Parts: sequence; structure tokens; C-alpha cells
Amino acid sequence: MKKTATLIIFTFFLLCPLVSHCQKQLVLLKGEKVKLRLYPGDEIVLRLKGSKEIIRSYVNNVFDTAIMLHKDVVAFHKIDRIYFHQSSFANVIGGLLVVGGVGYFLIDYINVALVQNEDYDADDNVVKSSIIMVAVGLPMMLIHKKSQKIGGNYRIFMVDKGSPFFVPDPKRFQDY
Repeated sequence: MKKTATLIIFTFFLLCPLVSHCQKQLVLLKGEKVKLRLYPGDEIVLRLKGSKEIIRSYVNNVFDTAIMLHKDVVAFHKIDRIYFHQSSFANVIGGLLVVGGVGYFLIDYINVALVQNEDYDADDNVVKSSIIMVAVGLPMMLIHKKSQKIGGNYRIFMVDKGSPFFVPDPKRFQDY
């Protein structure tokens, strides 16, 4: 009984450095900028070339030229599109316009009603400006690109610990 337990513990500690060293990541690049980074265990939503079906699974393992999902192994060159939440500069500008439009109206209200102690009569220019800022900013803030087609400037590949694109996973333990 003691020999078996000792053998199991020895085997566990023997394999621990291999597990911590083999951290692979799936990376979607546009030029040299990382757009998406997936670790083993993360959810992935993709569509294969020549198919209309969207596959939702998790990343089980990442190989040099393929990705292992829950039940399938998919080659990188067969992936047509990856679905993920993308934020752009227009989304940020839209958020600023919405906050600015509402803030402009509230500042005018606070100035007239609280500082000057007068009954609030909405200024037409303030109301028009606020409505225009919110009306333009709200669609800009809410419309996000939901997927990215692979090809052209967008490439998908595996990175390992020695790659300049490698970033340690903050959710898991790191070896120092």
C-alpha cells in the first residue's frame, strides 16, 4: 500500500512541471495586434468553411495546426469565422456622446434649478443638442461587430511559452 501511494505521488510530482510548462494559447491576429486570445477551457464559437452551422464548444487543446474542441479536432484552415464580442473606437465615442448629451442636460437643469433658484424652463438649444448627442451616440455605442472572418489580415494560430505573443493566463497558477 505504501509503495503504491509513494509511486503515485512520485509520478504526480514528476509530471507537474510538464503540465505547467505546456501552456498553449489560440490567438487571432490582425497584423501584429492580438484581437482574441483563448486558453484551454475557454468557450469558442465558430463556423467552418462551406457550412452554415455555428459550433459552440470549449477549447480542449491547441495544436500547431488545429484546435481540439469537446468532440472534434478542427484544422485552422477550415475555420471560416470566429464569433466574439468586439469593441471599437466608434463604441467608445458613442458612449461618450450619450454621457455628454445626458450630462449637458443635467448640468443645465442643476444650474437653473439649484444654483439660480428659478423654475426650470428647458432651453430649446440645450434640449435639441442633448437629444441629437444621445440619438447619434446610442447606436454607435450599441452596435458591435459579432464575428470576424478568418483570412486576409486576420490569422489564427497557436502560441507557446517562448512566443512574443504569449501572455500567461491570469486565471490559472503561474510557475515562477
